[in-house]
Amino acid sequence: MNFTKMQGAGNDFIVVETSDAGRNWAPLAIAMCDRHFGIGGDGLLLAMPSDTADCRMRIFNADGSEAEACGNGLRCLVRYIADNGLVDTKASEIRIETLAGVRHASLHRDRGEPTVIQVGMGKPEFAPEKIPVRLDSSGREQLDIIQDYPVTIDGELLPLSFASMGNPHAVYFSEKPVSDFPLSRLGPKVEHHPMFPSRTNFEVARIISRSEIEARVWERGVGETLACGTGICAVAVTARLHGYIDKKVNIKVSGGTLGVEWDGAGEVFLSGPAEVVFTGEWTSEV
Repeated sequence: MNFTKMQGAGNDFIVVETSDAGRNWAPLAIAMCDRHFGIGGDGLLLAMPSDTADCRMRIFNADGSEAEACGNGLRCLVRYIADNGLVDTKASEIRIETLAGVRHASLHRDRGEPTVIQVGMGKPEFAPEKIPVRLDSSGREQLDIIQDYPVTIDGELLPLSFASMGNPHAVYFSEKPVSDFPLSRLGPKVEHHPMFPSRTNFEVARIISRSEIEARVWERGVGETLACGTGICAVAVTARLHGYIDKKVNIKVSGGTLGVEWDGAGEVFLSGPAEVVFTGEWTSEV
């Protein structure tokens, strides 16, 4: 099985081109993503034929669970299909079918090579049942947007803001540098908190200015990652709702800087690089 290892801001993926929709891909994702005995990656991306778009994307996390959406993975897949002739080599617009709907991508080229890829991430959802999140009976669950909802995790009070970018997110805004936050300790406890029936991605962020944020991400089914596209979008969206930032913001994560644009009502747009790391062949029977 041929594969391509790719990364977007350090969020790395193994891309496999296939038409096998009936295979159980979870065991293969676990084996291939293992950083000691496999290729190593945050997830397995499948590039598949689509009846409604240029390509269909399925993404399996390193633990074998299937994710609904992934912004960095989406950019990597767009770069892959552009590089490998799955669309017109001069195409500047590409459509990708995902579990969260059809996503549109724009390619910005330099001397024919895609350099920056902007992907439409869809409109954020805020209703608790759309995320999903179960809230207490205080009446706040009747609100359309939940911000700074008090949750105590391991003895620490975390005011969480909730959003779905096709997958669930809980965002905590800190006044201290995000490097000081005990993400390895609290991340898994937030992810698996019983208030999240489908688990959740968890982001901790600090506002630097109205156009700059720093963030760290605990990704559902993976752990802490160098970047997470949907997580970065969730940070930008919730920050805009709080009134912390303007329409465009650069968000610095461990793997680099990604750009997010949101007008406060419509679709969220994510921009950043996507690069090939290496190619190879997987020969294991798993």
